[in-house]
Amino acid sequence: MDSVIYEGIQIMVLGMGTVFIFLVIMIVVMGLVAKVVAVINKLFPEKTEEMSSKAQPQSTNNEMLAIAIAVASSKQK
Repeated sequence: MDSVIYEGIQIMVLGMGTVFIFLVIMIVVMGLVAKVVAVINKLFPEKTEEMSSKAQPQSTNNEMLAIAIAVASSKQK
């Protein structure tokens, strides 16, 4: 009976050890990939659109709000 429990504990430790080693390897690889991506971003930066110096007029939704109110009030009658 004791040998069955001992074998079960061995299998449990082996399985947990395998998962732990996999997680450690995954964390190391993710760190390396992050460093590689940072270097690639420095070499090939993304193109950004420049904002025009002209101020664009602030549009309000007053017209759309008036239309929505008109449509809603016409459906109630």
